[in-house]
Amino acid sequence: MSGKGGSAPHPTTYSPSPQNQKRPKSLIFKDNVDWVRPDGRGFQHCRPAFLRTGAVNAASGSAYAEFGNTKVIVSVFGPRESKKAQMYSDIGRLNCNVSYTTFATPVRGQGADHKEFSSVLHKALEGAIILESFPKTTVDVFALVLESGGSDLPVVISCASLALADAGIRMYDLVTSVSVSCLGKNLVIDPIFEEENCQDGSLIIACMPSRNEVTQLTITGEWSTPKIHEAMQLCLDACAKLGMVMRSCLKETASSQE
Repeated sequence: MSGKGGSAPHPTTYSPSPQNQKRPKSLIFKDNVDWVRPDGRGFQHCRPAFLRTGAVNAASGSAYAEFGNTKVIVSVFGPRESKKAQMYSDIGRLNCNVSYTTFATPVRGQGADHKEFSSVLHKALEGAIILESFPKTTVDVFALVLESGGSDLPVVISCASLALADAGIRMYDLVTSVSVSCLGKNLVIDPIFEEENCQDGSLIIACMPSRNEVTQLTITGEWSTPKIHEAMQLCLDACAKLGMVMRSCLKETASSQE
């Protein structure tokens, strides 16, 4: 992570739990008790995270995020006057759009459901933004997935939050997001593309870590109640640590502008 115009230090890695986890001995996959993750991480270790603000000069604010092979860039425009066709509102409006480059996925032209991702991004961010601070105006958030390496949506949400902060949009707190995949009896945090293709279930949390408030929760697949609680706690712990990484990025930006 680095600020505008700053040098790029080594990526920062973070883990929801300081516990040392026993490394499985053999390779893949979920029905095998002793499988290892394709990238060699422990089940409860997130990918190294590289964050940078000021990635798009023409935008009001922007951010670039690189989590392993997942690469995302987000541009924020506004607040700007809402279209006349829209009804008057005492609060500001937030528009979100998520798109993929044609080369983002292994199969050219095949990305995730962009409309669904755009809707989830909107829900995850809306509760954290002080919409009353820009009445009768609109803020547009454009997220572009440059490379899909797994956990795309959580990276998009976190990167978008950083871009909003870079644009000076008033928020109650930054929004961080992390996902967990259920693979057989194991929970793996921040899954990569190959793990998501084999998962039995997925849980994605977006939250405001300083306020300990969840802004969006998405669960797919079959989960037992204990597993859901364990997965949620893993995500919340990782979100708190990711929040510290994001704040460090913003502090570096502020320092470089002084």
